[in-house]
Amino acid sequence: MKQVIVKNLVKKFGAFVANDHLSFEVEQGEIFGFLGANGAGKTTTIRILCGLSAPTSGEVKVATYDIYTQREQIKKHIGYMSQKFSLYNDLSISENIRLYGGIYGLSRKAIKEKIEEYIEKLQLKEYQTLKVFDLPLGVKQKLAFLVAIIHNPPIVFLDEPTGGVDPITRRQFWEMLYEEANNGKTIFVTTHYMDEAEYCHRVSIMVDGKIAALDTPEALKQKYKADSIEKVFIKLARG
Repeated sequence: MKQVIVKNLVKKFGAFVANDHLSFEVEQGEIFGFLGANGAGKTTTIRILCGLSAPTSGEVKVATYDIYTQREQIKKHIGYMSQKFSLYNDLSISENIRLYGGIYGLSRKAIKEKIEEYIEKLQLKEYQTLKVFDLPLGVKQKLAFLVAIIHNPPIVFLDEPTGGVDPITRRQFWEMLYEEANNGKTIFVTTHYMDEAEYCHRVSIMVDGKIAALDTPEALKQKYKADSIEKVFIKLARG
């Protein structure tokens, strides 16, 4: 089942074209990497897919809903983790989970179960009394991801979620993504860390607002005769 369908997506800001006729599809259970340098158009695309911004033109469907007429339905059926993690720093772990569970309409019983599940899953018992502001960065990151999927959406959008995180924690975070994908959840992740592309099922590489290449990591490396996605990207960026 296709969770994202994009055909000829264009987004303009005045004379500037941020997204230039993008076309791609994302399947259920797929980890889809959306790569590119800062300013390539990644965040603009993800904001459109999340219903936070309207496209200038093109066809877009997310979780079977139309971006023009069903934006509120899209918001109910997706998870979203921004670059800033979206957590409230002055609240504790449990308070953040309770807040987001309430926003997404979970019952008190379900929220209580989520609090217990997340604290156990992330081994957060020693941090329970701390405010989010005082948590280690890696713990914040994992908690922000779980909060984004607390309502069990079919697709979750992650906008550069590993920025500033050490390599070991990044690897642990990707293990969480694999677990969710194996359970059928679609993961759409933007990143400028080229090594993370190796973890994705398929990769789209953005250059100057356009999709310059889209395929599996191995296929891209073979096509461009490179031993890493970073070298593929360099070749594409240099034209």
